[in-house]
Amino acid sequence: MEALGIDIGGTGIKGAPVNTVTGQLLTERYRLPTPQPATPEAMTETVHQIVEYFDWKGPVGAGFPAIIHQGVAKSAANIDPSWIGRDVRAMFEDACGCPVTVLNDADAAGTAEVRFGAGAGRDGVVLVLTLGTGIGSALFTDGHLVPNTEFGHIEIGGKVAETRAADSAREREELSWKKWARRLDRYLDRLVFYLSPEMIIIGGGVSRKHEKFLPLLTIDAPIEPAQLRNQAGIIGAAAAAI
Repeated sequence: MEALGIDIGGTGIKGAPVNTVTGQLLTERYRLPTPQPATPEAMTETVHQIVEYFDWKGPVGAGFPAIIHQGVAKSAANIDPSWIGRDVRAMFEDACGCPVTVLNDADAAGTAEVRFGAGAGRDGVVLVLTLGTGIGSALFTDGHLVPNTEFGHIEIGGKVAETRAADSAREREELSWKKWARRLDRYLDRLVFYLSPEMIIIGGGVSRKHEKFLPLLTIDAPIEPAQLRNQAGIIGAAAAAI
């Protein structure tokens, strides 16, 4: 089975056809800049351009930076707030003439990791976290997604976790890997207490440097770096479309 996966971010919108059995991209990714401002009409046209670029007629999956309920955006992260309350799925389907599945972008990346990456074949509760500007989260139980978790926004010591434990906090405050790992450890310890995961997968750009901080963590749960990196959003979105 094949589907077109589209990964929608605050700065770029990327797409590629995907073999949803193997998780392999079938072509090079095609990327367009995210329109500024990232209004519904402008972003829908950009998604349409990606579908047209591949001359795609089949199912499309789109990872979208928002809480998504039944195709409708309930929040807006790094996109125009006018998206809130809009039916993303209906707008994309009308513009592209294809069946479209829309899900939260962190859920899309997590889906890829659980099906084809570090969490493949793992039963029980698996938590995928993307550490970047903020902290995205995706929660799975026996391979089934619990959608729209926002674990980056839990409060620890009266502060929102992602403001202290995201990779952007490490860069902004010029923290050493050891000091940042201590913050990350405290955050992960809370999640382990709440969720008792069988496995935690750490993604985001910082996962490329996992050897600098994962060995410093002391949490009582298996933890692994993500494997699919910047392809995860596309692969997971395509997989969700089938």
